[in-house]
Amino acid sequence: MIRLLFLAVACGAACGAAPFSHRIHLGQGLECVECHTAAAASTKVEDNLLPAKRVCLACHEDGEVAIPSPPTTRLSKFSHALHLKMGSAAPFIASAIDHGNYLQPPGDIRRHLNTKNLCQACHRGLEESDQVTRAALPQMADCLVCHTQIDPPFSCEDCHSKDAQLKPPSHTERFMDAHSSGKLHLDKSTCAVCHGRTFTCMGCH
Repeated sequence: MIRLLFLAVACGAACGAAPFSHRIHLGQGLECVECHTAAAASTKVEDNLLPAKRVCLACHEDGEVAIPSPPTTRLSKFSHALHLKMGSAAPFIASAIDHGNYLQPPGDIRRHLNTKNLCQACHRGLEESDQVTRAALPQMADCLVCHTQIDPPFSCEDCHSKDAQLKPPSHTERFMDAHSSGKLHLDKSTCAVCHGRTFTCMGCH
């Protein structure tokens, strides 16, 4: 029996790899919205956007289909419907990378942005993916291309709940004492995705 496991990995959730091949399914000519039918109308972060079992059984008629509940997310609000109405984010993210305004090292993100697929602008690399991992999730730097007002900790609550655990594990008491001394050899660019490029010491202290 064929057992299909679909796992939607929410932003910030710890996850291993789940054995589902977007590469194979997209290679058959399927569009994202054919399986993720609820995405276009979704206005809440808690909406379950995983494929319904009936969607899978349309092709896998004799297979056993197991679709778990999506894991929790550190986001408190997000509207797929609103973002899809605005069109593709790919040109804006690409421009930020090309002009050096993207707030984290882009890695190989740029090569995935020559797409007209509205979903793949943020969920990149799916056409090559044989497992569901965090790699295909949007980066916070993607969001900050348009949402540029960074004023931690106040602006964090625009998208994250007040009790979300956003502080990196490195930010221990020792870090807080030593991070500005130069002894930790920090690359300030790694701070930008949370603090912006123009942050000052007085912005936090």
